[in-house]
Amino acid sequence: MAKDALPKQSENFPAWYVDVVKRAGMAEHSLAKGTMVIKPHGYAVWENTQRALDDRFKATGHENLYFPLYFPESLLAKEAEHVEGFAPELAVITHGGGEELEEPLVVRPTSEAIIWSTYANWIQSYRDLPLLYNQWANVVRWELRTRLFLRTSEFLWQEGHTAHASAEEAQQEALQMLEVYREVAEDVLAIPVLTGRKSASERFAGAVETYSMEGLMRDGKALQAGTSHFLGQNFAKATT
Repeated sequence: MAKDALPKQSENFPAWYVDVVKRAGMAEHSLAKGTMVIKPHGYAVWENTQRALDDRFKATGHENLYFPLYFPESLLAKEAEHVEGFAPELAVITHGGGEELEEPLVVRPTSEAIIWSTYANWIQSYRDLPLLYNQWANVVRWELRTRLFLRTSEFLWQEGHTAHASAEEAQQEALQMLEVYREVAEDVLAIPVLTGRKSASERFAGAVETYSMEGLMRDGKALQAGTSHFLGQNFAKATT
């Protein structure tokens, strides 16, 4: 193989993918394991994708807000199934200001714990519903095997967290947002996807149902490209 030739997809698909990302000037590996620098071309793709999604979120009545990057470990511990699902991936802060913290802080792997503990103060009756909020943020998951964009220890994303008066409304919301994801993937990004419901073994930790869209990779494997969850009352009960 020539010095500057790309690896062959048929021989080493992961190496081919990483080489393409780097040569396209989209991203490169950073100093800490599993992290990456998103370069201007790659970040422009993110900005355009974010804009397409955000416009659709707002058109369906959602508002943006922001929650802190870290929160007390005890908050996550209230949700046994949820914490069990994320335990291997958690990054935990034990020291700050040169001293050991009285209570460790979790760097968010996702925000259900802190958001629903806050919603408990905002919702006094059904008259306060629905809550239709979205957050653009970064999350940290201590991944063992990382790859640029597909799986990194820190990544950019959005997470919508809504509260409804009935299970039917919540289910409708989950399916509506799955369709928003599909529309952006196929109509904006030109990525064909398949949508459906996850099996119980692949369901989001703490969810009643998880709906997903999957993209097919060139090597024949499926890549989860977006999920929408019906959480039932699992997180609401954990905060009361």
